[in-house]
Amino acid sequence: MEIKTAEFTLSSPRESMCPKDSKAEYAFIGRSNVGKSSLINMLCNNKKLAKTSATPGKTLLINHFIINREWYLVDLPGYGFAKRSKSEIARLEQMITGYILQREQLVNVFVLVDSRLEPQKVDLDFINWLGCSNVPFAIVFTKADKLTNAKVNANVEAYKAKLSETWEEMPPMFVTSAEKRTGKEELLAYIDSINKSLKASE
Repeated sequence: MEIKTAEFTLSSPRESMCPKDSKAEYAFIGRSNVGKSSLINMLCNNKKLAKTSATPGKTLLINHFIINREWYLVDLPGYGFAKRSKSEIARLEQMITGYILQREQLVNVFVLVDSRLEPQKVDLDFINWLGCSNVPFAIVFTKADKLTNAKVNANVEAYKAKLSETWEEMPPMFVTSAEKRTGKEELLAYIDSINKSLKASE
């Protein structure tokens, strides 16, 4: 699949204010500074689509982008919040959980994980919460260009080993680099396959 058009549609403070149509939605989420905006921009061939920032935690709303006029890419606020007040953290958590658990159009969550790090508790907790909530998801390892292939593979295997302690079956996993455009075709092919299966079941 090739992304030919990607346009910002709407920023929403809660799930009930998201777009009213029935198009499939794919949400991207991760800890602050995981490289989410850079990855979204790489996938969409548009360096200015999602706002990148040196300051972690800039995404504070649910941002919808319409892709090829057929489906939505959704940029969610990060978890593991960067320097926020307790009330703001509570508001963001409520926004994220409300969207993920109540949004009928959501078909998959892409959880972004920094490939340079060992398995982090905050990521594992979020992944396990998705599993317990029966939310379909995939894990996307970011910033793979910062390490050797051997080290990236070792870190991915460490994640699998940690997840296998509680998971019988591994979720789909993708290794990406926004800089080198690694993983772009695989991620878009995965989304395309879900879109096709949704159409076939209509």
